[in-house]
Amino acid sequence: MDLIETFAKFSDVIIDAYYIVDKEGHILAFNRMFYGLFPRNIARKLKGKTLGQVMEIERDIGAECMDAGRHVRLDEIVGKPKESEDAINMIMSGIPLRDDNGTITGALVILRNVTDEAMVQIKYQEMLETEARERERLVEKVQERTRQLLSSNEALLGVQKELVDYKKELLL
Repeated sequence: MDLIETFAKFSDVIIDAYYIVDKEGHILAFNRMFYGLFPRNIARKLKGKTLGQVMEIERDIGAECMDAGRHVRLDEIVGKPKESEDAINMIMSGIPLRDDNGTITGALVILRNVTDEAMVQIKYQEMLETEARERERLVEKVQERTRQLLSSNEALLGVQKELVDYKKELLL
């Protein structure tokens, strides 16, 4: 497959992880970024394995794009490399690779690790929820204080009325 050699020439400048699979889903080639997603003992044995053998992931985008015969993209898919504690949030794109006759011979899969962005988004959502709860608590507090103020004001008005009535009685 000359595409493997072509990708190997500029794989060092591609910042996203990628791998190339054959028609059966066996990994034929990959770049350093893909290698870096795995613990060393798994990374050393990537060639010839399928993605499912090296990562717990719900979908095989390489197979999906080959079956569909077109580009397939998956946003925010989670994968967990085998023998690793850390899950990876990814955006994945799969492109079927064809020979000169147009027959699909494999797939190129590009993975963008968005774990950090996903964590920021989760923390942001948690902050929004915390702020919403705090805002609700403050609204309730303002409402309670307003009720107390109105009650105190009514009591003051009552005392003032009694004072006016008392003064009227003294003047009579």
